[in-house]
Amino acid sequence: MTDKPKEGRPATVPEAKQAGDIRSRWEWVEPTVWTERMLTALEEGVKGGKWYSMMDKVYGLPNLLSAFQEVKRKGGGAGVDHQTIKMFERDLMANLRKLSAEMANGTYRPRAIKRTWIPKPGSREKRPLGIPTVRDRVAQAALRHVLEPIFERDFAEQSYGFRPGRGCKEALRRVNGLLKAGQHWVVDADLKSYFDTIPKEALMKRVEEKVSDGRVKEILLLYLNQEVMEGMAGWVPEAGTPQGSGISPLLSNIYLDELDQRMKQLGYEMVRYADDFVILGRSKEEAERALEEVKQWTTQAGLTLHPDKTRIVDSRQKRAGFDFLGYHFERGLRWPRAKSMKKLRETIKPKTKRTSGQSLQAIITDVNGTLKGWYQYFKHSHWTTFEPIDGWVRGRLRSILRKRNRKRGRARNRRDHQRWPNAYFAAQGLFSLVTASAQERQSSTR
Repeated sequence: MTDKPKEGRPATVPEAKQAGDIRSRWEWVEPTVWTERMLTALEEGVKGGKWYSMMDKVYGLPNLLSAFQEVKRKGGGAGVDHQTIKMFERDLMANLRKLSAEMANGTYRPRAIKRTWIPKPGSREKRPLGIPTVRDRVAQAALRHVLEPIFERDFAEQSYGFRPGRGCKEALRRVNGLLKAGQHWVVDADLKSYFDTIPKEALMKRVEEKVSDGRVKEILLLYLNQEVMEGMAGWVPEAGTPQGSGISPLLSNIYLDELDQRMKQLGYEMVRYADDFVILGRSKEEAERALEEVKQWTTQAGLTLHPDKTRIVDSRQKRAGFDFLGYHFERGLRWPRAKSMKKLRETIKPKTKRTSGQSLQAIITDVNGTLKGWYQYFKHSHWTTFEPIDGWVRGRLRSILRKRNRKRGRARNRRDHQRWPNAYFAAQGLFSLVTASAQERQSSTR
């Protein structure tokens, strides 16, 4: 599973050096696939930079079993075969052995992907989601276990989406740091329908730069050319990787890594999370040059920048900030973007209907779960963000109590506030964003 051998013989993997250190640096990899010796080869580099003879690692039963456990943790619905995770698990080892045998002898064929449409947060629009069968999700997870470390080794630092040990918080921290360092001019970019428009042939060329196992490439092509089923209609998309596919996030990062590396080489400060990215600079001219480089690259790569959503802004100006990963950045401050606020309200409204038959305590417990989770992500917002939300939530709860006291309309008058003051809801255990924010600020100054 390393470099291509001379005269057709299997290549040997070098003995691990300081195996404990290597394992700690790669603690997230699948241990049934990546031994210390293989990790040493990964770090030192393989001959020609390409990996061979990998397929046996993919279909190995220990890897498939680990892949199933991952699929089970993530959950998800049944695909076109109507088989749920629980159904697959009832005869787990038999199903995994069958899958392993099919992948080993070359008869494995992924089934069609079921397409469904899910709401976009804070928008009336919907986005397509592909749901592979459980069997195919297991196979894709097993394949990702083998491929991901090979590409992760060389991915650029400014990429944060769908990567081990990285996420939204790290990306936001980097953006905030750049703004504080004086990088106020921002290229706010949007790739139009990125996952659906990745050119398949160009993507496979990126993969082939590091992977030379023919059977692995064949399976990737099968995934890229899977039929999509929506109702009774089915078709094979001309481009793209289906959103919802377990292998799709890795493939999307592989394709955009060339842009990451190019911008890094040119000295631009880009922060990317999947297909969402911003570039921060010290002047308008620098931002314009960066945007021109992105335009040239996307054209060459067969992608399209959204003309209405790609722009250059001076984040120091009022009403001239930018949105990134749920936050709005402006004048050195940040707070939840409008769509994030709308999504929060849309989540809480059904929990706080005036006609709810639940006890007030049950309603508050339900609402607290939403508020606490939301706060953990948006707690770095400016402190003035939280009071209006707290007041709005208490107003919804007062309306419930007003209804139960045979009063019409919403709770807006002074009597309702006197009858059920803020302290009343605090005593009932309602989570307060204002209180949590104050405690956070106090602890940070100690």
